[in-house]
Amino acid sequence: MSLFDDDRPKKPIGHELGSDLQLLSADELQARIVLLETEIVRLRAEIARKSAGRLAAENFFRG
Repeated sequence: MSLFDDDRPKKPIGHELGSDLQLLSADELQARIVLLETEIVRLRAEIARKSAGRLAAENFFRG
């Protein structure tokens, strides 16, 4: 690793919806699928957490 490694442009780690996929390799596409699937799991967990909090609040104020 040289001192100049930081000067090279870095590939984006994320995925931009609607971006052109033609320039990506099959491996890069697979990596994006994994990234997006991981994000979906994270989003679903947050929905579940918020739903549980809302249900707890509704039960508290009802009873």
